[in-house]
Amino acid sequence: MKQSGHAVVIGSDVDTDMIIAGRYLRTTDKSVWVEHAFEDYDKTIANRLKGSVIIAGNNIGCGSSREQAATALKEAGVLAVVAPSFARIFFRNCVNLGLYVFECEIQNCKDGDIISFDPELSYVEAGDERFEARPLSDKMKKILSAGGLAGYLGEKK
Repeated sequence: MKQSGHAVVIGSDVDTDMIIAGRYLRTTDKSVWVEHAFEDYDKTIANRLKGSVIIAGNNIGCGSSREQAATALKEAGVLAVVAPSFARIFFRNCVNLGLYVFECEIQNCKDGDIISFDPELSYVEAGDERFEARPLSDKMKKILSAGGLAGYLGEKK
């Protein structure tokens, strides 16, 4: 199932504190997390997240293992995160929340470029170029297609 969104390009080593700062974790109001997403990294990003594909550098989601970082992205309407490498726990948090992840490097991408992706076939397209992502396990694909771990476990009953 091919999907498309606009690129929001960020750098390498963007940690979970940059995605959602710890000072906003005193609330469980997800709209607060959405409003303040990436605030300490780039204040303009939060308004561009709906319908986006995050194009990141290496090691996205490093630092604290807070699930709220992936939750903020999902709640903001991010469709997928693409990076050459992910912090392990952030990667699993994204999958468990139903946020598509693609482990590959995208070259020559700018903010606003249209990015297409197919989670079943594990590729990302930017312009005329196709980038093959590291394939996900069948179980991860099922979790993502169910909208996350809660949906997947609900289907198993």
